[in-house]
Amino acid sequence: GQGFVSEDEYLDISDIKRDQSGEYECSALNDVAAPDVRRVKITVNYPPYISKAKNTGVSVGQKGILSCEASAVPMAEFQWFKEDTRLATGLDGVRIENKGRISTLTFFNVSEKDYGNYTCVATNKLGNTNASITLYGPGAVIDGVNSASRALACLWLSGTLFAHFFIKF
Repeated sequence: GQGFVSEDEYLDISDIKRDQSGEYECSALNDVAAPDVRRVKITVNYPPYISKAKNTGVSVGQKGILSCEASAVPMAEFQWFKEDTRLATGLDGVRIENKGRISTLTFFNVSEKDYGNYTCVATNKLGNTNASITLYGPGAVIDGVNSASRALACLWLSGTLFAHFFIKF
């Protein structure tokens, strides 16, 4: 979709970006013969960045899944930690699955000790990044607000708006 034109035998792309990866075509022509066309595939390598990671709420005894998505070329490798402890599949009733850009940490039977902050680390040869993800239970306070107080605030706001509308008309 992007066009670069060069009258020289070289194409210089300064400060190349990851979205400039793709197939490029070189065409050499003169007045004597048909153009000679060659294609080259350009891959732009870049360190990982985590594009999706969200906190998850689940009740004790239920299945819980934390998910982490990272973009990187070459593909990122993932690790999960709880505090300073690296987690591994099969230990403490968890399973880690890495499929392409997504890594999941599955708890088959969530217990109180499972609640807390987890860190997803995505690494390739160019660097690494991490994200903190919280597994929380019902009624937990996340970002200073729990789900019950959110519902109460919404109810209060709805009532206030209704009263304001009713009084105005």
